[in-house]
Amino acid sequence: MAQRVQLTATVSENQLGQRLDQALAEMFPDYSRSRIKEWILDQRVLVNGKVCDKPKEKVLGGEQVAINAEIEEEARFEPQDIPLDIVYEDEDIIIINKPRDLVVHPGAGNPDGTVLNALLHYYPPIADVPRAGIVHRLDKDTTGLMVVAKTVPAQTRLVESLQRREITREYEAVAIGHMTAGGTVDEPISRHPTKRTHMAVHPMGKPAVTHYRIMEHFRVHTRLRLRLETGRTHQIRVHMAHITHPLVGDPVYGGRPRPPKGASEAFIS
Repeated sequence: MAQRVQLTATVSENQLGQRLDQALAEMFPDYSRSRIKEWILDQRVLVNGKVCDKPKEKVLGGEQVAINAEIEEEARFEPQDIPLDIVYEDEDIIIINKPRDLVVHPGAGNPDGTVLNALLHYYPPIADVPRAGIVHRLDKDTTGLMVVAKTVPAQTRLVESLQRREITREYEAVAIGHMTAGGTVDEPISRHPTKRTHMAVHPMGKPAVTHYRIMEHFRVHTRLRLRLETGRTHQIRVHMAHITHPLVGDPVYGGRPRPPKGASEAFIS
């Protein structure tokens, strides 16, 4: 059974110069760039009310875009009774405190037992919202707050707010090395050319910007506060490793598992 997809949004001024398919993939993260490219080629995309069938067309920012397409209904995920730490809830959104060791969305190696499965059990109507209302993710080993949309209109507004950077995402982490000052890492990220489960800084990758400032110094470690402008996979981990300060406990990008000396048990947990 086909599912109708009707989406509208405004291209951000920050996307000036991007290809149309790239811009739309950022604006509508529930859909892959390849799928969006197909919709463009099939003349399913309107830009300022006119059909645009050129994926490479550059956007200027401020354009009104609309997508009217159909996709085959994807496999349904099963609800599972997994406890959720609900921090806030109203008729439009749920904010959860995700613990470590909990994957956000089913995927290779994690077919179930995820935040998505838990949401389907906790609030069954969320099954009608793409990806059960999930608009951003946290890595499996990362703890923190996640905002989830309970309705399609709420999801659209959240995605637009993220795109316009009206919602900020901040994190704390401990990096290896004694850093002397805060700063910004502005380096594009893409999938690693040979290690397909890894990400890497690459000139042909998607734009990625991470701001960081120093919160506390240990002998050979630095506690950081980080703010994302973009939300690429493994962004903080990749960016910090790129500037030779990988995160403690990150075995993928070079961090050692030992916590800094002097850190309290509460901080380590």
